[in-house]
Amino acid sequence: MDDYPLLNIFWTMLWLFLWVMWFFLLVKVVTDVFRDHGLSGWGKAGWLILVLLLPYLGVLVYLIARGKGMAERDAKHAMRYEEAVHQYIQKAAGNATSSADELSKLSALKDKGDLTQEEFDRAKVELLA
Repeated sequence: MDDYPLLNIFWTMLWLFLWVMWFFLLVKVVTDVFRDHGLSGWGKAGWLILVLLLPYLGVLVYLIARGKGMAERDAKHAMRYEEAVHQYIQKAAGNATSSADELSKLSALKDKGDLTQEEFDRAKVELLA
């Protein structure tokens, strides 16, 4: 432990943290390049070449040039995802409600005498299946 002082451990941890943060930004930039539908194929290729050939400079230039649009695209993607989840929940909950409504309608028809007990049981089994 005497060969590696505490300050060197601090600097190693700092450089490791910065490297992980840069790697995260690199993945985020590449994802954003492919997510942007307004960017042409040549534009995407150009940004990818810049980011891959000059990684640190490329990520920095991309964040400066397109950072605001990157945030807007992330917000739109999050909104679309949230709407899709909301629609799925409504659809799943709506099916349970409609089954209960149909069961109550069948019960009302049976109470009126429009359905026999056998017809009601058969329709109930089909509805719950």
